[in-house]
Amino acid sequence: MADQEDEELKMALRMSMQKESPEPKRSKPGEEVVSAVGEEGESPEVKNRRLQRELMAAAAEKRMIVAAKNVTKPLAEKSGGSGSGVVECKDKSVNLVKGEDKNVNLVKGEEKIVNLGEELSVAEANELFSMIFGCEVTRDILGQWTNQGIRFSPDPDTSMGLVQHEGGPCGVLAAIQAFVLKYLLFFPEELNIVSPSLSANVGLRRLADKESAGADIFSSLSEEKKSRALVRGMGEILFMCGSNRRVVIASLRILDGNLEASGGRSSDEVISKALEGLSLESGANLQKVLIINSYTSSVDALQRLEALLPVFRSRMGAMLFLISALLSRGMDSVQADRDDPSQPLVTAPFGHASQEIVNLLLSGEAVANVFDGRMDLGGGMFVKGISTTVEVGFLTLLESLNFCKVGLHLKCPKWPIWVVGSESHYTVLFALDTKVQEENELEGRETKIRRAFDAQDQSGGGGFISVEGFHQVLRETNVSLPADKLQNLCSSGYIVWSEFWQVLLDLDKSMGGLKDPSGLMGKKVFDLYHFNGIAKSVMNGNQVSSLNDFPVQRPRLTKLRVSVPPRWTPEEFMSSGPGTSDPTAGKDSVTEVSKPEPSQHAPLVDCIRTRWSRATCTWEGDAPSIV
Repeated sequence: MADQEDEELKMALRMSMQKESPEPKRSKPGEEVVSAVGEEGESPEVKNRRLQRELMAAAAEKRMIVAAKNVTKPLAEKSGGSGSGVVECKDKSVNLVKGEDKNVNLVKGEEKIVNLGEELSVAEANELFSMIFGCEVTRDILGQWTNQGIRFSPDPDTSMGLVQHEGGPCGVLAAIQAFVLKYLLFFPEELNIVSPSLSANVGLRRLADKESAGADIFSSLSEEKKSRALVRGMGEILFMCGSNRRVVIASLRILDGNLEASGGRSSDEVISKALEGLSLESGANLQKVLIINSYTSSVDALQRLEALLPVFRSRMGAMLFLISALLSRGMDSVQADRDDPSQPLVTAPFGHASQEIVNLLLSGEAVANVFDGRMDLGGGMFVKGISTTVEVGFLTLLESLNFCKVGLHLKCPKWPIWVVGSESHYTVLFALDTKVQEENELEGRETKIRRAFDAQDQSGGGGFISVEGFHQVLRETNVSLPADKLQNLCSSGYIVWSEFWQVLLDLDKSMGGLKDPSGLMGKKVFDLYHFNGIAKSVMNGNQVSSLNDFPVQRPRLTKLRVSVPPRWTPEEFMSSGPGTSDPTAGKDSVTEVSKPEPSQHAPLVDCIRTRWSRATCTWEGDAPSIV
């Protein structure tokens, strides 16, 4: 039987590859197919041969799909409505660029496989383009995303940072930047390896002798080490998107053979010249120029990324990396991750990277939310958040404004590096010392209680839970509340975290609380660094006397001194007295409790306080900018 099937497969492949006049897209076996010249005049014998060939070719395709399942992943099936064969968005045809053909034809009901190593079909390219940019997209937004390379800053003070020239792709650049910093700061010895490989547990290793990196690391970086960190960072992101099984790397067909320098010109100049006039204003444009390769070997993938560094440095770099991440995840999986797959990944009207793009690059899943796990909305409906701890994390100004709640997976990543989101921009915050993430006994206790509380929070990060969920939290965390406090917290029918937190601060440790008579519960002082790839330089004296006095767009690195005060009990925090003492102890037991130090303020400080409550920050020069 197996031999017969193999023979049928070979026969079907031979028959399907015969050079004949073009036929329309093949429907499923048994469906009516209209030939290019019509059915009239076609003899029954010819028609039977054609139908037989289609049946065998369809069987062959199924065999090939099964054989390739470990290498390729089917893309999402999409039909264009009731037999129309047109991708629709909000009940209208895809209108990508004004004046162009609006109809995007798909083969209804057929499984779609990316022809890895070659090109996407027209249908797949249209689907990809529509997923990213939606039904309508302006040329300004397309210009932002097709004119942003992945390049390091030429300035010595920010040589470790990627430069952003256009608004929009900052979410992609910031995520890549975070992983680049991971390798530069915490795995520098691996950047000396010529042919690196990604190990599955690379992020789980702790460098005992590298807990604190020197502050001069940025000025001593070679171009070779930065390039290797970039390759490693991009490779890790793509493998994470591909569930650590495979990566898809996108490039441009028009650059094939144009990567080498020639005639005294650098490879960057050669590629720049080749890209002149290139416009990606539709899925059809994308299909004509895009080529993709799939890899299951990390060594092969990293070698391909290294070879394509000049392409990623080109104006198409950010766009190609986003496409690589989406195809590595698989378009069907990307759409399944999302709460509302009908919306574009690039948000209107300004073309910013959505939270789904950022989450995809940080966690490997294109979910729209930043809380941990998933939230059950009832009736069989739920929305998805971050499912596991990540290598580098995320903080957002929106949390300080009570618009969302970032879960511990993103807030406490494996490495002290965070992408920072504002209303319109993404930047990066990081520490050189892994100890900033370490917790003392009471901090660990708080984390455990908070995690249990958040697991019961069905408010979308609103910080309150039901009475039933509250009793579950008390059981899981071994907190024993006095009857009067328990009744008071539960009297309204729901429990707010801030009120529960105040009770915990006043509850003795023997009852599962966090009360500390000394008032000192893990004071910390440490340094953080903030990098903004598009920040403006400072004007001399803040005076503008001519056009030449306007600041130049350039990246900026700011060092912040962060002080996290003791975890005061409510009474001590409100007290204006100089200190507290234990009246039953001797004079030597008196503990001085000072108020939080004066702090400079900027929106970035509000983001930092979502990670370290009541932290105070100081810096030299202008305030760090997150916009």
